[in-house]
Amino acid sequence: MRIEAKNLTFIYGAGLPWEQKALDNVSLTVDDGEFLGLIGETGSGKSTLVQILNGLLRPTSGEVFLDGVNIFQDKVSLQKIRFQIGLIFQFPEQQLFAETVFDDVAFGPKNLGVPTREIPKRVEEALWKVGLNPIAFSRRSPFSLSGGEKRLVAIAGILAMKPRVLILDEVTAGLDPKGKKEVLARIQLLHQKERATIIMVTHDMDEVAALAERIVILKKGKVVLQGKPEEIFSQPELVEKQGLALPTLPKLFSALRQSGWNLPAAIFDLREASRLIKEELNHAAG
Repeated sequence: MRIEAKNLTFIYGAGLPWEQKALDNVSLTVDDGEFLGLIGETGSGKSTLVQILNGLLRPTSGEVFLDGVNIFQDKVSLQKIRFQIGLIFQFPEQQLFAETVFDDVAFGPKNLGVPTREIPKRVEEALWKVGLNPIAFSRRSPFSLSGGEKRLVAIAGILAMKPRVLILDEVTAGLDPKGKKEVLARIQLLHQKERATIIMVTHDMDEVAALAERIVILKKGKVVLQGKPEEIFSQPELVEKQGLALPTLPKLFSALRQSGWNLPAAIFDLREASRLIKEELNHAAG
């Protein structure tokens, strides 16, 4: 599913003394099966943008096309759009409410009008996709789970509606390292195995460098940079100018390059980074 945003502007409190422009003439395209990382400092407009792409907010001006269809046309059902473009907010586990994991994951498909006989299959498939055994988890209370497991159940609830696009807004926020690793691993598998179209909003540069195929940087409601991770993070001065830090490995390599080491500007794989550093050390010793 291809998403195309054209000239999006959004103003909170338009016409009022305290109006605030959150987006300013933003245009971008997300191709079918692409993993897009959306980054920017706090207040850059990231969350506003993804809520417009999902149809939760209507832009002050501009258009959003889903496979060529303008989602804000009068005849288009925004409810159906929201089922096709699943949006997972920060701390989605706070929206868990049912007595069992099964009931929570089944809630979306039931509202979607999925036939009752198909619901168990939807729940089972969604739980497997996030790495939770349906036999072990379906009848458990979601409130008895770990933080990472709750987050995975919340994601499964979206996947059970079979969206064609998945938007993740700070999906690992507040998780411990183990929970964060579990959630990211499942997201990566979804993209790799099913070629799911994913838009990930994050403040974590290591996450976006490891997972995204392309990165878009917002600042003060405008797109200021976009490109592949290696293109973006090989420009440390430009990235830092946007109020962002480099991922761990590019930051290390940037410092080593400034010290005279003959190393590439942007490396994201730890093993490859270790190999290159060893080669440089051996060369210096020889």
